[in-house]
Amino acid sequence: MNLELVTIGVIVANVLVSLKGFDDYAFRSKYMFNVGAIHRGEHLRMITSAFLHADMQHLAFNMITLFFFANTVIFELGATNFLLIYLGSLLLGSLFSFYFHKNEYHYSALGASGAVSGILFSAILLRPHMMINFIIPGYVFAVGYLLFSIYGMKKRTGNIGHDAHFGGAVAGFIITLALRKELLFEQTWIVIAMAVPIIALFVLNKMGKI
Repeated sequence: MNLELVTIGVIVANVLVSLKGFDDYAFRSKYMFNVGAIHRGEHLRMITSAFLHADMQHLAFNMITLFFFANTVIFELGATNFLLIYLGSLLLGSLFSFYFHKNEYHYSALGASGAVSGILFSAILLRPHMMINFIIPGYVFAVGYLLFSIYGMKKRTGNIGHDAHFGGAVAGFIITLALRKELLFEQTWIVIAMAVPIIALFVLNKMGKI
C-alpha cells in the first residue's frame, strides 16, 4: 500500500510531537487535554492533545489504524477532504470529551484516537462492505464500535477516551455524508444502522443516563 503525502505528513506530525512528549513531561503537560486548563481558556489543548500519545504502543496503534484506512478516504474524497475529516473529527472528539467531563477539572487525555476514528468511519461509510480483521463487515463493526463506546462512556471502563472515539466517529460519519449525499440513497439502510447508536447516545444523555 502506497502512502499518500498527506498521510505521511499527518503520521510524521504525530510521531514528532509524541516523541517530544515522551521525553519532556513539561511539554506533554502543557499541551495535553485537561478540563481545568480548558476552563481557564487554554482551548488550544483541544487540538494539540491529539498529536500527543501516552507511549509508543498507543502511538503505533493509532498510526497503524490510520495507515490502513487513510487511502480509502483520500481515493474517494481527495486529500483536502481527508484533512477536513481528520481535523473535524479531532475537534469534535475533543468537544465530546469536554462536554462529558466538563465538571471533572482533573480529567486529562491525549491521543489521535478521535481523529483516527473519524477516518475509520468515513472509510467504512464509503465502503461499508470492507472486511475488518478479515471477518467483520465494516458497517457491522461500526455499529458495534459505537455501542461499545456508549457502554464504555456509561461504565467508565478502562483508561480509554470512549467519548473522544464516539465524537470523532460522529464527525467522520456526518462530514462524509455531507460530501457524498448520494450515500443516503445508495445505502440507506446502512446509513440508518450506523446512525441509530448516535441517536441513542443523545437520547440517553438527554435522559441523564450518560
